[in-house]
Amino acid sequence: MKGYRKYFATKLAWFFITLVFAFILNFVLPRLMPGDPVAVITQRVAAGMTSQAGIQQVYNQYAELFGTNRPMYEQFFLYVRNAIRGDFGTSFSQYPRPVADIVKSSIWWTVCLQFPAIIVGWIIGNALGALSAYLKGSFDKVLMPVSIFISNLPAFGMAVILLVIFGIELKWFPTSGGYGFDLIPNFSYAFIWSVIIHYQLPFWSIVLIAIGGQAIGMRSMAIYELNADYVKYSRFMGIKDRKIIGYVFRNAMLPQVTGLALSIGTMVSGALVAEIIFSYPGLGSTILTAVLGRDYPLISATTLIITLMALIANFLIEILYGFIDPRIKTAQAD
Repeated sequence: MKGYRKYFATKLAWFFITLVFAFILNFVLPRLMPGDPVAVITQRVAAGMTSQAGIQQVYNQYAELFGTNRPMYEQFFLYVRNAIRGDFGTSFSQYPRPVADIVKSSIWWTVCLQFPAIIVGWIIGNALGALSAYLKGSFDKVLMPVSIFISNLPAFGMAVILLVIFGIELKWFPTSGGYGFDLIPNFSYAFIWSVIIHYQLPFWSIVLIAIGGQAIGMRSMAIYELNADYVKYSRFMGIKDRKIIGYVFRNAMLPQVTGLALSIGTMVSGALVAEIIFSYPGLGSTILTAVLGRDYPLISATTLIITLMALIANFLIEILYGFIDPRIKTAQAD
């Protein structure tokens, strides 16, 4: 127990150190972008004004409102204090809309797209990988090249292929948006069906990429376990093959479970490409809009969410592995 407390304390310390650097980078990097977003807002608001003094006064008011006229260290501590409270300020590009409202309205689109896609891809990929390792033969000879090809295909490549084939050529599915542009979000049949139809292309573009990688990983781990000494000894002892296979695939699943947890933790960043290509109204499109509009608060908020999810997923995996994996427990005892 003492060893585990030390292990937990070490992981927790590294978590907070990484979190501090994440806050610093999320604050500094957007502000290194060229251009002055306050000047852009001033230009939009002061359109038609001829008095330079009046334009400068408008600029000073917005600089005071967004805090860009303060020293950088003051802006940083203000950013940290507000972020802890869930207040990310007001969007530059969508002024006067609060950043928190923009994130809330887009993050659920991303979660509802990415989470089911990760689970479906993980289940199908691992099932195919396990069958490939166990059955071998022609099934393995066909599955492996296909899986390698799909897993090495960039995410935007798969999205573009599906877009061209099923959206443009066959015209089975719409090519952009989360629902029909002529619809208002509600619980009507027409709106729900429109959401389902718009959902298909970005969903399957993520699933197909996930299947390839998971199948390769599961096949490799299953082959390694099938050739392990305990499997040969168990068969020599006359233990039924069904029981042995159960232990083999349970052991092979450990790294795959880790991959699943990491995929869930990084689900927001994983959907960015698909969302941008299909103009899906999630965080991917939001980040693109924020970058193009030099929207510091919105960029910081979205990237901070991605970073936090990845950090928390890694931390939880390492802590749970301390309980699950006997090798880690032994190392703690030493």
